[in-house]
Order: sequence, then structure tokens, then C-alpha cells
Amino acid sequence: MTEVSAGAGTPPRGRGRLWVAGARPRTLAAAAVPVAVGTAVGRISSPGGVLWWRAACALAVAVLVQVGTNYANDYSDGVRGSDNERVGPLRLTSSGLATPSQVRAAAIVSFALAGAAGLALAATVGWWLVAVGLSCVAAGWLYTGGPHPYGYLGLGEVFVFVYFGLVATAGAAFVQHGRLSAAAVAASVPVGLLSVALLESNNLRDVEGDAAVGKRTLAVRVGLTRARWLYVCSVALALASVGLVAWWRPAALLALAAAPLALRPCTLATGNASGRELLPVLSGTGRLQLAVGALLVLGLSL
Repeated sequence: MTEVSAGAGTPPRGRGRLWVAGARPRTLAAAAVPVAVGTAVGRISSPGGVLWWRAACALAVAVLVQVGTNYANDYSDGVRGSDNERVGPLRLTSSGLATPSQVRAAAIVSFALAGAAGLALAATVGWWLVAVGLSCVAAGWLYTGGPHPYGYLGLGEVFVFVYFGLVATAGAAFVQHGRLSAAAVAASVPVGLLSVALLESNNLRDVEGDAAVGKRTLAVRVGLTRARWLYVCSVALALASVGLVAWWRPAALLALAAAPLALRPCTLATGNASGRELLPVLSGTGRLQLAVGALLVLGLSL
């Protein structure tokens, strides 16, 4: 087995665990929360309750696209050499624990499984959903793949907000009963901004390594000091935008009970920590995202 690079993280024992780690399970909240919130909005927007099989398919699509994106990023960054200075979670390609072709195949299989679940929804809701699904796959692959990856151009936050906010949340609401409501669009704002904060916590940690290999994320472009406050502003705006959802369901303000969870990651992000010392910011942001999502679902359901 090839020696793992210093930034790749500790390899887990067992082949199955290796691929689970490569899928980066801690990022999957960004896929699950929009579907949960969107499903709750879909339930209140139309009579008939929750269509659970549609919710399950929407969840499968979102999670598998996220897994496919993680593998695709692993592959593309690995073959470019962009992960050589990485201090974050394990990367299969750059560590040598899997070949580039194996990681690329894992990404393709994940996207194909997401497509199968999406086809089940499209057959019932509308075939135009196929185009939406294909755009999600393209966005996942082109984040770090292709000749001009948009993640290297500082556009990652825009795409994350669109796909993990608007598309995932409003889409999950729409597939319930075929209606797109203003409440669904409003709910997508805090969800999308928390996904943006999750990306920024990742890029903040890697700002020095990304700069060294020419990966021009937004954090690299604005510099470490401004990137710290960019993260804090994203978190603050996400919490403030819960008020948009409360316009339709005042009980949605329950989500603000999760605000104390933002204190530690924001304090750490704005301090003097850098590199590996910023790893808790990512995990803390994930916990905040899960808590806000769960409380939003509860508030929308009351």
C-alpha cells in the first residue's frame, strides 16, 4: 500500500471503510437537510400529507449526487495534484489508496444510481426533471473536473447555494404534490446559505494549500482574513433568513434555538487558527446545519 500523504488523513482499516471514508460522509448533511426541509414545505403547501416514496427517492438522488461529487472531486483534484498540500479528510487518489480509474468509476456508479432514483420521480412527476438531474450531475463533476473547473474560479459558493439550496429544497417540495410555492423558495435560503458556510469552512481550512497549487477558491481570492469573516457572514445570514420561512410558519423560528452551535466554529474561524487547527469548524458547521434543518422541519410541521 502506498504511503498516505500528510494531508490525507489516517486511512481506515478495511476496503469497505476506505470507500466510505472517501465518500466523505460528514458532508452528506448538505444533501439530506434540503430534502427534509423541502419535504416538510411540500406537506404544508398541498393537502394529502407526505408521499414517502417520493421523499425517499428525492433523498436518494441528493445523497448519491453528493457522494458522486465527492468521488469526482477526489479524482479530479488527485490527477491534477491539487490535493498534495491538503490537510483535510482522506482523499483516495492523492493518497494512492485507490487508483484514479477506480475513484472515477465510483463517481460514475454513484451518479448512475442517483439517475435511477431520479427516473422514478420523473416518470411520475414530469420528464423535465431529467434535465434538472443532468444539470446536478454536471455541476458535481465540473466543480473540480473539466478544463475550467468552476471551483477553481471562486464560483463554488454560487453553485452550492443554487443546487444545495434552491434546487434541492424547492425540488423536494415540488415532487411531493407538483407545486412550487413561495414558502419552498424562502426555505431554500437558510438551507443554501448553511451549505455555503459548510463549503467555506472547508476552503478556509485549505486556503494555504489551495493557493500553493493554484486552486483559486473564493477563500484564496479574498485572502485568509476576509475568508474568515466571509464564513461568519454566511452563518449569520443563514440564521437571519430563517425569518423568511417564519412569514409562512412562525414556528419555524424554532430553528434559531440552534444558534448557540454557531458560537464555537465562528470563534475558531475568526481567531488565529489555520490549517489543521480549523478542522473543528467543518464538523461544527455540519452539526449546526443538521440542527437548523431538524428544527426547521419541526417548526414547519407544527
